[in-house]
Formats: sequence, C-alpha cells, structure tokens
Amino acid sequence: MRPGDKSCETIVSCRPANNAAPLSALESVLNEFHRQTISYCYWKSSRRIQAVFEGEGDVDLLIARGDQHRAQAILLKSGFKLFPSVWYRDHPAVVSFLGYDESSGKLIHLHLHFRLIIGEPLLKNYRIPWEPVLLDRAVLHESYPIRILDGASEALLLVMRVCLELRRVDLVVLQGWKRLVNKFELDRAFLIEQVTPGALRAIATRLLDDESAELVAQAFYCKQPLHDQRHIFRRLRKCVAVHRSYNSSEVRARSLGRTLLCIGGNLNKQLLIFPRPWSRRAPGGGCIIAFVGVDGSGKSTLVSVIKEWLGGKVDVMSTYFGTGDGKPSFWLWPFKRMMPLFTWVLSHKPKPKCASHGPASGPNPGLIYSVLLTVWALMVALDKWKKLIAARRSTNRGLIVLADRFPQDQILGFNDGPLLRRLRWVPAWLVGLEARAYSLARRVPPDLVIKLVVRQETTARREPGMDPIVIRERIAALQQLNFAGARVALVNAEQPLAEVIRAVKREVWNLI
Repeated sequence: MRPGDKSCETIVSCRPANNAAPLSALESVLNEFHRQTISYCYWKSSRRIQAVFEGEGDVDLLIARGDQHRAQAILLKSGFKLFPSVWYRDHPAVVSFLGYDESSGKLIHLHLHFRLIIGEPLLKNYRIPWEPVLLDRAVLHESYPIRILDGASEALLLVMRVCLELRRVDLVVLQGWKRLVNKFELDRAFLIEQVTPGALRAIATRLLDDESAELVAQAFYCKQPLHDQRHIFRRLRKCVAVHRSYNSSEVRARSLGRTLLCIGGNLNKQLLIFPRPWSRRAPGGGCIIAFVGVDGSGKSTLVSVIKEWLGGKVDVMSTYFGTGDGKPSFWLWPFKRMMPLFTWVLSHKPKPKCASHGPASGPNPGLIYSVLLTVWALMVALDKWKKLIAARRSTNRGLIVLADRFPQDQILGFNDGPLLRRLRWVPAWLVGLEARAYSLARRVPPDLVIKLVVRQETTARREPGMDPIVIRERIAALQQLNFAGARVALVNAEQPLAEVIRAVKREVWNLI
C-alpha cells in the first residue's frame, strides 16, 4: 500500500479521547519527577504559579545537573518535545520543551535550566553557582504539585534579577520597561510580608558575603522601587562580576547584534515573511501542513487558529495557494486589484461550466474571456511556483508551514488545479508552462493534509454564490484527491468549531 493512496487516509475523531478528567500534561510530568526523585524547583515568581498551571505562562524549572538526562527522558516519554532555539537565542544550559494538553487545548512551555543563568533577555551573561543550595531549600507548593523556592531564596533572586536584567542600554528591555518594572514590584509586594529581614540576610550571607547581604536586604525592604536603587545595584554587580561570561565591551557588542537580529526576526514575522527562522524551530526539521476542502469548509479559519496556537512558541509561516480573499504574492497582487474591473467587463461573457461563482454558461468561453483567463492562469501558476519554493525552503530551515489550499494536477479546471486545459486556442507551450508549476506540488508534497469534509447543503448555505452543480462536483473531486507521500486526515467540519479545532490540533501535534 503506497503512502498517499486513498486507502491510507485515516478518519479523525472529533471527540475527546475519553470523558474522564485526567491530570494535565504538566501535572503528570511533575508527579513523575517526584516519583523518580528528580531534584528540581520552579525558580521564578511563586505569585504566578496559578497562571502557569492555567497555561498562561512558561514553566521555568531549575534541574540538578546530575538529573538533567533523566528529566529530559521523562518529558520525552510523557509526550513533550524538544524545540531548539535559533543560535542567537540559544544557551547551552537552557533547553525548551513543549507539551500539548488536550483537555485544555493549550501548549505547555517548559524551560529546563541546568545552570542558574541570569541577565538581559537576549544575553544571559551571568551564571550564578547557587543551584545546590536553592534546590536543597526548595519546598512543595501548598496548592499545586510543584516544588518552588522558599521565600528567602526567592526574595534574594528577585533582587539579583532586577540588578542584572533591568538595564536601560538593552533595547529589548527598554521596549518592555514598564511591564517588567511593574512585574518585579508586584513580585516584591507578594513576598515582602512572607520573608523576614533575618532570613533574607542569612541566605544572602551564605551565598554572597556580609556586605552584599546587607545591600540585598536594604534594596528589598526599601520603599523606593527596586529599579531606582542604582547605587546599590552597581555594588552588587561588582560582587558577582566574577560570574560573567563576557566582559563589558563584548556584552555591548553581542547585545546590540542580538537585538538587531531580534528586531529583524520580528519584522520578518509580521511583514516580510521570508523563509528564515527567527525564534524556535520544529524538532527534526520543519513540515508543511495543508488544509484542503471546498469553499466554506473553514480552511482559512483553521489556519488562523493553528497559527495563533503555535506561533507564540514556534516559528510558523502561513501561505495561501488560492486566488480568493487570502493574501496574494507580489506577482499576483496587481492582477487581483484589477479583478473587479475584469469581473464587470466579463459579467455577460460566456464562462466555462466549472467556474466557481456565478451561473455556468457552457464549456466554450468567449475569446475575450479566454485571453484574460490565460494571462490570469499564468500569473496564478507563477504565484504557486514561488510559494511552493518558499514553503520547501522554510521547512528545510525548521519552520512549520500552514498552507491554506494546496496545488494539484490530478483534477483539471478547479480544486486548485491547472486552468488552461479548459480553454480552446491556447498554445501547447503555454499549457505546458502552466503545468510545470502544478507538477512541482507533486515533488514537494505536504507532510500532512487536513481534508475538511462538509455536506453539499452546508457549502450552499455558506457560499450562496456558488453554483450547486459545481458544489456537488467539487465535493466529489475532493474525495478522489490523494497526495502521494503525505498523511491525509479526514476531519468532519460539520461538527462544532471547538471539536474541529481539537481534532486538528491533535493531528498537527502528532506530526511535529
């Protein structure tokens, strides 16, 4: 049996795997950590633990170096996946795992820290060797199954993080200055009633020295905001200067370079859409996920939902292979702008019977329609060629590509297939030129095809401008389409949107 044959398609259930309410993916992993006595703790603010367990924040775990391999093995066995960062965001002592909690539909982002790394967002310049002491003092949270820092250790780390992370010379920090300052002050207000000055001085003396311990206590209990106590932080930075990875000159150079790369990556993500990774790549390389279905089946909606779901954690690029309301390429944009004029001119001209919208008037379109359609078909073919090349280059570089529709040359005339075969008087060399773009789709097939299945009545209700005959033909043609080399999953798009999204997320997660 060949991959891509219709017999290889699998029916995807839109119902949850079971009706019980199992432990979340995060709780399951933490319970396994406890069972296997992994030495770990959550080392960021305990004030945000509830948000972490609700999937609204990252899970930053400090792991004892001797347990790092066992911890990663537990995560992999539990269905979590390792997502490598791009080089300028990477650090040898920090790795990122993502897990999918199907009960909530959210991604869980775990940062495993094998060293206590502190510093500016893009350049963690300080490795503070306090891991054994902090892990030994960690306590179990009173409400959630997770080990956290004790109050005094958390207060000490809070002061040191403000000291080493809030630097106005860092452009990334400066951009989110108010948000970061407010977050740290809320953390301090949360801790200040729980930690006595004596406990804070004791742990600071143990990990620093007497003079620095007094500075830490002074900064923490002072009514002045932490970020404004620059004279104290200058002295604390000298105390931990021995733990820097780079000297001052190299720090500034590296920080500027990484900031520019970060800005360029965000610009590319929002505007340029070049096939370049900018944050975190898919494990084992990228993939193409194509959403196919008749008009009105929900392709664009699902592409948008999956992009929002993955895009905050992984590098995702969406592309549109159709000619409707999606974003056209540079080549096709001027022709789409002229389409309303062409539509008005050709409103009473004969059209092929397979035209998607409007009444079909016969198999032999008029000369004017044929000439304009020839130009349009060649530009559409060029558009698809460019996007296919960009999609393959993106996956080679570790991006996940979400394709709204996908070119095919099995069915001519519609369903994203070649257009010129339906016309008379078109030179064979032009037909061959168009066919090259569609044949490329067979050479760079998607890794996963989500086929959205709807009834004819549903399509007619959602797309009242479509001819009923065309709707019936396209639904039948969709069933015949196969994509050699791709896994094809059938999803019943008649189900409530939440259940359809759940089924699609499950398929996407299983692929990556």
